[in-house]
Amino acid sequence: MTFYLGYGTNGFANHRLDDALSVIADLGYTGVALTLDHHHLDPFAPDVGRQVKKVAARLDSLGLGVVVETGARFLLDRRRKHHPTMVSDEQHVRVDFLLRALEIAADLGADCVSFWSGIVPAGVDDDEAWQRMKAGVTAVLDGAARHGVPLALEPEPGMLVERLDQALRLREELGSPALLGITLDVGHCVAVEPRDAADCVRRAGDLLLNVQLDDMLPGVHEHLEFGEGSLDLPATLAALEEIGYTGLAAVELPRHSHAAPEVARRALSALRAALPHPWLADAVRSVRSDPTTVRTLFPAVGRKVGRTPVSPDSDPHGVVRGTVDDRARTRLLAALAAVTGPEELAAELTDLYRHGDDAERRGVLRALASVGDEVPEAGVDLVKDALRSNDTRLVAAALGPFAATHLDAHTWRHGVLKCLFLGIPLAAVAGLDRRADAELERMVAAFAEERRAAGRTVPDDALYLLRSQD
Repeated sequence: MTFYLGYGTNGFANHRLDDALSVIADLGYTGVALTLDHHHLDPFAPDVGRQVKKVAARLDSLGLGVVVETGARFLLDRRRKHHPTMVSDEQHVRVDFLLRALEIAADLGADCVSFWSGIVPAGVDDDEAWQRMKAGVTAVLDGAARHGVPLALEPEPGMLVERLDQALRLREELGSPALLGITLDVGHCVAVEPRDAADCVRRAGDLLLNVQLDDMLPGVHEHLEFGEGSLDLPATLAALEEIGYTGLAAVELPRHSHAAPEVARRALSALRAALPHPWLADAVRSVRSDPTTVRTLFPAVGRKVGRTPVSPDSDPHGVVRGTVDDRARTRLLAALAAVTGPEELAAELTDLYRHGDDAERRGVLRALASVGDEVPEAGVDLVKDALRSNDTRLVAAALGPFAATHLDAHTWRHGVLKCLFLGIPLAAVAGLDRRADAELERMVAAFAEERRAAGRTVPDDALYLLRSQD
């Protein structure tokens, strides 16, 4: 593993800072994302210099690396959360805070200082807010240069800089300063980015200075424990390994302080289980350097990383969420897509599918969610072929996110109906709520009537689908 794992002190708000650091280290983390706050190293305390020396010594004795976070809720304004910001009328207050944070970070030996833009105030248009942001960041960059500590801008849902492309645009407009990089919260990628977290990691690349780890659901800015949202954690960690990220990846669960030690323990267990298999990391590097090696590595995946279900308790056969070898094969094909053109990628995917066994075919189908947009026609052909089979796991793999976006309505509806015939849980069908229509309802109703007429039980999924369309 190239990077190191940490936990955020904003998830230990009910602990003294020294106690929080001890628990984090005792659990096995090797880093901490330290949010400066009134109860955790207050940057405005009269004795802040003494406190910083004490914390620096404690971090050193515990073997914890550190980044400095600046997202405290009421540190600067006792009544208004996160106020003032880089786009507020009182921007100078935030700038002063970030300059103090840089000085503290230098004394702690921190990797960087992480910050965000802020919500655009009422009465201020986006253009004016953008200019304020540029001016504020320019002022803070002067402090970064004085202290030799990089700044890492975090795209934050609902703020002026909400997505990665906006953060990259701001950096470019400022002349691509060497001391301005990116903080990426992978949960935010799920919530607001058009591409998944692994793709965001790859796009940030060498500019990535700080990573925050948590789960989320699309369109919902709520930090969740791993497994409670839609984040593909193994793929995200594999992407960090793939780009050679060497910084801190810290769990960001600011609303879980009431059970911090146990939540932190569960998070580390989930992270360790999701970390890339050593063989897989080498295989990904091999494919990126020589794309033809995928032909021998792809069939070997199951033997090397195993074939266990991703969610053995809720999905013991891997029908809905797949298996660990499915995800490993996605990693290989994502690496292949990064170094080949559309024609070569389409041809390789087709050959791997046509000449592969059932597990290899499923691997190709599940990988389409990550690489299929590059080769939509070839991907649709493979999905249609899989839907002609009666292999339940193959059909389930075919009806993933790629099919939800690219498959024509007629074929997609019949794929859903086939799931009902074969007893495949409709949880395996991506985009069902979005794509279900009156014609699908008619088809399912006819299926249910045939089952009743034959004296057979109507599947619960069919009944649920019919009720949801009422």
